[in-house]
Amino acid sequence: MIRNTRMKRISIVSAVAVAGAMVLSTLPAQAADPGVTSTEIKLGLSSPQTGTAALSYGKLPKAMKAYFDYINANGGVYGRKIKLIARDDKYLPTQAATQTTNLVLNDKVFALVGALGTATHTKAYAAAQLAKNNVPDLFVNTGFSGFDNKTKYPTTFLVLPSYAMEAKIIGKFIADTPTLKPQASFLVAQDDEFGIDGVNGFKLAGHTFTKTTLYPQGGLSSTLAEGALTAFSAAPGKPVIVLMGTTDTTATILKAAEKLSLTTKFNWIVGSVGGDANTLLALGVKSTTIDGVMAASFFPDAKDINDEYVSQFMKINMSYNPGVSFDNVVLQGMNSAMLTVQALRAAGKNLTRAGLIKAIEDKGSTFASAGLAPLNYSATSRVGYNGYWFGQLNAKGELLPYITGKRTLYTTDSTTTSAPVLSTYERKPIPKNGIPTN
Repeated sequence: MIRNTRMKRISIVSAVAVAGAMVLSTLPAQAADPGVTSTEIKLGLSSPQTGTAALSYGKLPKAMKAYFDYINANGGVYGRKIKLIARDDKYLPTQAATQTTNLVLNDKVFALVGALGTATHTKAYAAAQLAKNNVPDLFVNTGFSGFDNKTKYPTTFLVLPSYAMEAKIIGKFIADTPTLKPQASFLVAQDDEFGIDGVNGFKLAGHTFTKTTLYPQGGLSSTLAEGALTAFSAAPGKPVIVLMGTTDTTATILKAAEKLSLTTKFNWIVGSVGGDANTLLALGVKSTTIDGVMAASFFPDAKDINDEYVSQFMKINMSYNPGVSFDNVVLQGMNSAMLTVQALRAAGKNLTRAGLIKAIEDKGSTFASAGLAPLNYSATSRVGYNGYWFGQLNAKGELLPYITGKRTLYTTDSTTTSAPVLSTYERKPIPKNGIPTN
């Protein structure tokens, strides 16, 4: 009797254990990060799709989506398809904060990609609590060196070189160019983190401008531009004017120079953010005005069909983004999308937000890229590219190497007074058919 009772108890215990195991096996594993399923990766982008800045950067979301659609058509990332949710922030900080918060809390994206603007994204990062929620903030389209502060922005990775780097390199270029060095020089820059970062970079380079004019974001009127140019034109010789602003403001200044018949009075240097020739032409700047303008870039020219990255991205654009002309913005968007795919692959099949951030820190500097300068990602660096080459635009809007006939690449940092150095960096070949297999 005792034996039978003992056996019954053992049987009951065993049955409970089996039942418990069955219950546990049906429970979900530890909750996955938002935006990832077995079939999909959801990404979010806040950028200007309407408003004045959209004239320059409105193509960015469609370019990124086109590349992601191409990857999806070729198997996705470890079988997962990428879904890009793009929201319009009109290049306004308050709208960027709202839209980024919507992406994180309402759309529940896994990561953010390609956000645009310094003032806009600074506000958006705080409002959406990206650090607290550990949301990967990938390949942000700003060169604000403050985003390189890992303590303050632990999830952010820039794609552009910092504006301080760009300013140091422009200062070096002016000092090394005999026709520019003795001239008076003027800086026209956006009065926010963007422009101030540039101002600080010129100080690091030891370059002193005859006059610096700062204007509010979106606040450079044609009247203000004409007044500044009139004052600058009083300087002897052929003064240097450096423009550090968005492409629409660059267009405003150049058209003001046309109105005042001052286009040939100055040596024009436009920064990488505002120097897309196709956009300048579309905004009504004359081809004769663009001809001879000097510009800094870390990319090949978007018209260079002999460049393997440009050629491949053009093909993808024709098939997956029909009707949209290919330019530097489309090139930049597709390049950032390709970096994103490599980052997702590097993070592995068991995709987590923490794993994605770690993958870029560990492997991001090795990713294939259209950029002609090195990528700087590491456990301590959140800056993307770290160099520029200088070119000169012709009337067709092509950026060709300045004078020497070959690209001269300078690399530098954002914080020291050490001079930029010439670089012999050679980028990796594009993955076959533009599809990463890392």
